[in-house]
Amino acid sequence: MRSKISFILLFFTTLFFLLLPTELLSKNLQLGSKDITTEKDSVDVYEKLMMDRVTVVGQPVWMSNIPGAANYIDLEQLQKQSYTDINRVLRSISGIYVQEEDGFGLRPNIGIRGAGSERSTKVNIMEDGILASPAPYSAPAAYYFPNIARMNTIEVRKGSSQVKYGPNTTGGAINMISTPIPAELSGTAEFNVGERSANKLYANFGNRTERFGYLLEVTSMGENGFKELDNGGDTGYNLRDFMGKFMVQSSSDASVYQRLEFKLGYHDELSDETYLGLTRDDFRESPLRRYAASQVDQMNTEHIQLMARHFALISNHIDLTTSVYRNNFSRTWYKLHDLNTNVAAIQMGNLSTILANPNQHPVELGYLRGETSPDNAMTVRSNNRDYYSQGIESILGLNFDIGSAENQMEIGIRLHQDEEDRYQYEDDYRMEDGRMILTQAGLPGTQANRIGSATALSVYIQDKIQLNNWTFTPGLRFENIWFNNKNYGSDDPERTGTNLDENDYSVNIFVPGVGITWQASENLTLLSGIHRGFSPPSPGSSSETRSEMSVNYELGLRLSNSLIQAEVISFYNDYSNLLGSDLAAGGGSGTTAQFNAGEVEVYGLEVTTYLELTDLLNISSGNVSLPFNASYTYTNASFQSSFESNFGPWGSVETGDKIPFIPDHQFNAGLSFDYKRFSSNINSMYTPKVRTVAGSGAIDNQFSTDSYLLFDLSSSYNITENLGLFVNIRNLLDETYIVSDRPSGIRPGMPRTLLGGLKFTL
Repeated sequence: MRSKISFILLFFTTLFFLLLPTELLSKNLQLGSKDITTEKDSVDVYEKLMMDRVTVVGQPVWMSNIPGAANYIDLEQLQKQSYTDINRVLRSISGIYVQEEDGFGLRPNIGIRGAGSERSTKVNIMEDGILASPAPYSAPAAYYFPNIARMNTIEVRKGSSQVKYGPNTTGGAINMISTPIPAELSGTAEFNVGERSANKLYANFGNRTERFGYLLEVTSMGENGFKELDNGGDTGYNLRDFMGKFMVQSSSDASVYQRLEFKLGYHDELSDETYLGLTRDDFRESPLRRYAASQVDQMNTEHIQLMARHFALISNHIDLTTSVYRNNFSRTWYKLHDLNTNVAAIQMGNLSTILANPNQHPVELGYLRGETSPDNAMTVRSNNRDYYSQGIESILGLNFDIGSAENQMEIGIRLHQDEEDRYQYEDDYRMEDGRMILTQAGLPGTQANRIGSATALSVYIQDKIQLNNWTFTPGLRFENIWFNNKNYGSDDPERTGTNLDENDYSVNIFVPGVGITWQASENLTLLSGIHRGFSPPSPGSSSETRSEMSVNYELGLRLSNSLIQAEVISFYNDYSNLLGSDLAAGGGSGTTAQFNAGEVEVYGLEVTTYLELTDLLNISSGNVSLPFNASYTYTNASFQSSFESNFGPWGSVETGDKIPFIPDHQFNAGLSFDYKRFSSNINSMYTPKVRTVAGSGAIDNQFSTDSYLLFDLSSSYNITENLGLFVNIRNLLDETYIVSDRPSGIRPGMPRTLLGGLKFTL
């Protein structure tokens, strides 16, 4: 009932703004002198204004007065290395932590400023300004992530004045801008091949006239995998991605300029992925090995996205952007879950315990390696889940002056609904001379059989006030969230409701924030901000679970001159309550329930620099370019209270213990050499050893990742104006390193990989 009322209110609010006469709006505002009438013959102006409503940065940070940390990776930067792994892309941004898992970036674990990285649950993942996680409120774990190979721009917003983006406001927001409809007839085709039958095909084609435009896009890529499965078999992936965009707009001289866009996307993936890793001894002997007990593990996904967006420039000072969206996602991850403790010959069933203590469990480890076992020794779970997320959002933009203060105000309202439906089962197998044989088939709905859903009404108001050299950006966000969890139980696969356990609760929160910048000189900007951090507890959590709350501060500067652009920002996040998530991907049992972790303190420093070395070295040749970029992050994240946890990476926590999987230091640097038709780029990434369980003092080598320094090299040559040749080498020095020991055993990073191909541009 509440969701229906909210929808009706949102509908009529949007309708009111759409139909309200321009004259009435103008009379009720003290409109300022800022006017775009002189540019009204250019549709590009309208498109930029519309994009400002749905982007988080909107332009390179060096050219803006954004009152908070912001980063922007444009198409040129993305094409330097032609990455298809979002982990490698984001390493160039300070303040972001990525925990590798599969080596391909299929299901990334991203954290920002100390916020947990498990399945990116504490980060707002967006595509074209729309939440992209399968169920961002009820099940935020990002088992689907937009395909980075078809993106045009990556934007990251951290710190204050991010109250525009929710529901999570602690760490930040990552917005991926997909390929835009081109301004004229154009197209691109790219094909590459590499080791282990790696392949990628990407193509797009589009056009725009005065009133209409379209874009068609296709991506197909995959490989056989770099891990070596006992007794053979693929360990790679294949995915396909199709996208269509269509646009119709009024003429540039219309009294009310309007633009309507539609986007339709389809994505599917088949990957031979597992949660089963190695013992440390086996990793040292054969780091790319995969045990025989993971031979049937496979992820199968399908994603459909629909979006319609309407933009209206009601007057030179008023615009309205309305988006309607729907995302459907289904996944079945069939993977080894446990050893069956009901079998008398097996003493211990927990996979992570076996792999961490192999000498204590030689029999069980033998089964994982392929030794013959009794019937029903291995349990393989079909993690079958369906998701949807849908909503409607309107953003009203107002541009007006109050005295000498220029105001750019946004008022946004969004009604959002999402759901996760778990309908799972388990099969039992025995191992026979390295081959798994099904011994007992499970029935759908007899393992996890529940539905978690959320309805959220979000409202925000944010005003960017420019007064002389000062910019103030106060904002306030309100989230009203209704959660529902229906657990039918394993004894009711038909969902008759005979044993239904239903739980409803709501969360209401105001999230204030303010950012301030001062233009100290033409080249120097000082910035500061404070805002409330918030993340809601997901359905299925206990009644004692509270929302994640923090107060977050930042202070820094931006420097931009003819030689260098730099951003230096210090941050401090003071948590009154941190939420932990019981995710299988993070080493938990997989219930996804969240739990209180109490007070936490996170502080650190972020440094980002960019410079053109030809200017610095006074190289006058116009044919040579030497752009250099570097980023550094220091983070100290520690618990400020003691507690007991069943979550493996935390366990028994004492005050002062460091939070696992957050590196103290990170460094990334890239250097390019461009000369006429030739271009080459080398990128380096350094991460120190990271603890994998909470603790203090020196890091125990038995509970840590490796420190590693990686180099990626990419070179290209334009044979003609339209045809280019390129070669990419990942992990140039073939570094062998541990990226994680969760959820079950040691995981390796990707070895040296060679790829090459051709690119044609119309």
